[in-house]
Amino acid sequence: MRIRHGFFARWRGTEYEASPDGDQVRLYVGEHADGFRQIGPGRFVQVVPASEVEDVRYVSTYCTWRGEPFVVLGEHQGWLRVEYTGGRAPVAESLGLELFDRGVYQAWASKHEVEDVREESV
Repeated sequence: MRIRHGFFARWRGTEYEASPDGDQVRLYVGEHADGFRQIGPGRFVQVVPASEVEDVRYVSTYCTWRGEPFVVLGEHQGWLRVEYTGGRAPVAESLGLELFDRGVYQAWASKHEVEDVREESV
């Protein structure tokens, strides 16, 4: 199961995590690569002109957990950080979700408990 949430760009035939910024796009990798500079442990960046980027899209991973719809924000050691997308506070509260912000409910869910994991991109 691959969890992706954020911008991704295709540059020179390879897909990278990305951060569009006007007429430039920052591309990220987890290990040293030609042209990339280290900005932190296991984090390297290269800034390229947006005109050289073949494709930029926002990717989200969605799932169903306990019969309700969620977006997957990340994963850690067999657990997924999920955010409820059903829009009904009473349902979120009955599931025991954490109130993260006004109207935003999140939880940690075991990978083994989620169903219908799928990616959508725009």
